Amino acid sequence: MARGQEVYGEPRAPELSCGSSVLLRASIASDVALRTALASVLSAALVRGTLSRPGREDGDRLEYYAELADARDVTRVFERPPTRVKISATPLRDDLDGRRHIEVLRFRSPYRALNPALRSEYARGDSRNRLVAAHHWRHTDGPHRTLCVIHGFGASPVWFNALFFSLETFFNEGWDVLLYTLPFHGGRGGPLVPDGVGIFGAGASRIHEAILQAVFDFRILLDHLERYGAPRAGVTGLSLGGYISALLAAVDGRLDFVIPNAPVVWMPALISSWVPTNAVVGVGRRVLGISDELLTRSFALHSPLTYPAVVPKRRLLIVRGLGDKLAPPEQASMLWEHWGRPRMHSFAGSHVLHFGRGAYLEEMRRLMARSSARAAARGRAETR
Repeated sequence: MARGQEVYGEPRAPELSCGSSVLLRASIASDVALRTALASVLSAALVRGTLSRPGREDGDRLEYYAELADARDVTRVFERPPTRVKISATPLRDDLDGRRHIEVLRFRSPYRALNPALRSEYARGDSRNRLVAAHHWRHTDGPHRTLCVIHGFGASPVWFNALFFSLETFFNEGWDVLLYTLPFHGGRGGPLVPDGVGIFGAGASRIHEAILQAVFDFRILLDHLERYGAPRAGVTGLSLGGYISALLAAVDGRLDFVIPNAPVVWMPALISSWVPTNAVVGVGRRVLGISDELLTRSFALHSPLTYPAVVPKRRLLIVRGLGDKLAPPEQASMLWEHWGRPRMHSFAGSHVLHFGRGAYLEEMRRLMARSSARAAARGRAETR
């Protein structure tokens, strides 16, 4: 099996054995099939949420986002959450020979839509979305450094993310773990709606507000970890979770490390390549009288490519699959360039099948350990 590469320059494709090439081609085929299925589901949601209500999405709303995006002022777009948001903790179980408490953190999000014209509409959209949840695995001997995990689109189940990121192993190595549920996913989604599809249920404005809320709510959990006494915290995320992770690198300098995995960073390019979503968006845009230029500008509001990272480059790592057809490797390359070419680990696999996953998990460990060691050294220096 080909091995991934840690690089400071644009990675070349790993040399593949015959067997690895067959597996890579098969994984690409599975990505294409999944992309087509997802695009069909999203297209139906867009038709139902936007085209069935002509005029609901309009140029004035999108111009509001586009003008803010043009200003590139991260503080105007990503409002700091209020302090001391009340968070409840419901214990689930203790295990691992009494070394681990598992609890569900819950709070009612105080997020208000950024666009004043959407505030009442967004608040009414789905009351479940206001109920934020996260699973917290913590050691019984007190707060530890914390690995925060943000799932991908339509992939919120805790069991899946625990397996995918080998979170039991990270816990056994001394990390507390926080698994955060994105807006309109899991219990935050509407009844009988596929996981996450509610994000796309009311036009581009809903997408924009949901992304901003994802960052806002996560920062409330960071505040909670600080109050709890966690010495440090960093974040990784997959796909859409990679998008939010990359945004957080531009918004919150408290993070020890940021590791986007198979990230999306520029949605217009992605939408244009997804069939039939690209056609549905084109028709909807024309019906509503919205120009392609305005729609594209509005998406820059929350693109990780719009704002500089405030987390230092040495604490950033990008992971990508060279055969990824849902979040193509070019997306990761754009982020790599924007961030000043930090470490990037490429593996011979797709969005769904990550061959050589152990290699990038090991690279994550090295970065996390280095970042935590530096943070500890800074803390000791500040107390002298």
